[in-house]
Amino acid sequence: MRTLRHFLCAGGDRALFRYGEQPNIPPRYNIAPTQPIPIVRLVDGKQSFALMRWGLLPSWVEDPKTFPLLINARGESVLDKPAFRNAMRRRRCLIPTDGFYEWQTGAASGPKQPYFVRAKRSEGGAAPPLAFAGLWETWTGPNGEELDTAAIVTTDANRILSAIYPRMPAFIAPADFDRWLDCDAVPAEEAAALIKPAEKDSEALIAPLSAQTAAERVAPQQPPKPSKIKKSDDQPTLF
Repeated sequence: MRTLRHFLCAGGDRALFRYGEQPNIPPRYNIAPTQPIPIVRLVDGKQSFALMRWGLLPSWVEDPKTFPLLINARGESVLDKPAFRNAMRRRRCLIPTDGFYEWQTGAASGPKQPYFVRAKRSEGGAAPPLAFAGLWETWTGPNGEELDTAAIVTTDANRILSAIYPRMPAFIAPADFDRWLDCDAVPAEEAAALIKPAEKDSEALIAPLSAQTAAERVAPQQPPKPSKIKKSDDQPTLF
């Protein structure tokens, strides 16, 4: 998963995620790493909306130019990895989205098949928004400049999605929003129990697209070519 899609619905998202802000941002159809993503975090005991760069930068980094781009945090190691353990203890967040794109490799000579992964549609209705488990950090530069950044927590794919790729985002159910967000009341070890494959193991979770339709859906905002960055154990290639 290299790109996300997000529709900000004034009624739907705000009601589900219970934030008071009224952000005025357009729908995004293809969000790439280093671009802003919406997050919901706890501020003074209340859920609050913010935009942050997708690509976590720990506060202790001296030179961001030499640090790898951490768009994902493997759920199995968030309690131990230096890049994520402080955020897991003190700065957990939700990342609201409609879903995400994943590419499945086909025949050696053929193109990759894109899939848009979303929640199951209700009868006669639209698919509900999803909440990824996320971590955030604020990096402060030598001249006092600040940069808010976030990463998506990932886990093993469930049975259906493993046919596309072995990793998937960790989803947080609405009933568990408080447990994930409240870092004061809920220790990191307890919150880590929420990091698991999606329980709804249904083919309705994935929507295959024809080659032409997929190209049309992905083409409006092609992700920028990633710069050459240092590899790290903290950062898998995909989910």
